[in-house]
Amino acid sequence: MNAMKISGIVLIVLGLAGFFTGGFSFMQETTKAQIGPIQLNVKEKKDVGIPEWLSIGAVVLGGVLLVMGFRKA
Repeated sequence: MNAMKISGIVLIVLGLAGFFTGGFSFMQETTKAQIGPIQLNVKEKKDVGIPEWLSIGAVVLGGVLLVMGFRKA
C-alpha cells in the first residue's frame, strides 16, 4: 500500500467517526482560588463538537485520495 491509499483510508475512518460521534468531551481541572496553602480546584467538563461538513469533507477527500492511489498503481 502506498501513502496515498493509507491517507485516504485514515481520512475516511476519521470522517465517519466524527460524523457518527458528533464530537468528544474531556475533563479540565483548573485552580479557581488559592489562599495560602489552600487551593480551590474545579473540574469542568468541556465538549468539543465536530461539524458535519468537516466530517463529510474528510470522507470525500479520503475517497478521492483512495481512488487516486489505485489509479497510480
